[in-house]
Amino acid sequence: MSRKIVIIGGGHGQSTICRGIKNIPGADITAIVTVADDGGSTGRLRRQFHIPAMGDIRNVMTALAESETLMTNLMNYRFEDPDGTGQDISGHNLGNLILTAMTQECGSFFEAVQTIGKVLNVKGRIIPATTQVISLYAQMDDGVIVRGEANIPQVSNHIRRVFYDCDVTATPEAIDAILEADLIIYGIGSVYTSILPNVIIPQIRDALHETKARRVYFCNAMTQPGETDGYSVEDHARALTEHGAPVDAVLYADDEIPQASIERYAKQNSTPVSLRENDHAYEVIPSRLLTFDDSLIRHDPDKIRIAVTQLLGDE
Repeated sequence: MSRKIVIIGGGHGQSTICRGIKNIPGADITAIVTVADDGGSTGRLRRQFHIPAMGDIRNVMTALAESETLMTNLMNYRFEDPDGTGQDISGHNLGNLILTAMTQECGSFFEAVQTIGKVLNVKGRIIPATTQVISLYAQMDDGVIVRGEANIPQVSNHIRRVFYDCDVTATPEAIDAILEADLIIYGIGSVYTSILPNVIIPQIRDALHETKARRVYFCNAMTQPGETDGYSVEDHARALTEHGAPVDAVLYADDEIPQASIERYAKQNSTPVSLRENDHAYEVIPSRLLTFDDSLIRHDPDKIRIAVTQLLGDE
């Protein structure tokens, strides 16, 4: 039986989930991806061609590709920028350039994404949360306003809320996917700059409340400096709910993290995310999700596949 799964987010975490679940039998996958990124190659192309950010979409495309091919690998190829000048194609990602060219050829960013998805034979649908060119803002606890997704983690302050300074309209396909879903996954990734940029679009937020799908947050394993310093599992979930995202369950990694990894991340002011409270308004699901390679902590796609399969079976 086909089960409709929607993953809402951006960044490498969303791609990891997609890579893990694309081979679940009967999975009908839709990735709703933020287009608020304004850093690196993506940011340069945004400013030059006035098109939505495509970097996170490119990552999801390669994750959902049916197989690793030369074209898939080329989508992730980045031209060297030895002088750090960011001139011409230096520092650009080839996949970003292809998406930009296809947008100009098709006259539509949405159509460009769908066309390249067919070329890569992606297993599922990839939908930008909006096709507008948007900038994310954050208000800090002291009232300071920070503009730009890339700038938000650079400010040493606690984030109170994220928002847009204009009316943002969701893509109709994103709304339909949410309303028709059996399971909705938030994450994995930066809660303020990858997940919430989708959720705070009013039509998406309304659809998340209206859907009959189970809404599950896949929590980060480690805090992110400048964004979630000192956060617990509950703090991450609270950031979602305070921005209007309903949460039915929170799935978090309860793997034992090697001391070498803890020490490595501590040097970057990043610490393990753990439960701190006893009572929750949502179901709490501890799971073994992580892998450790040379002290690096990563979510394991195979373990994610097992976890999602269990979620589908529990419904």
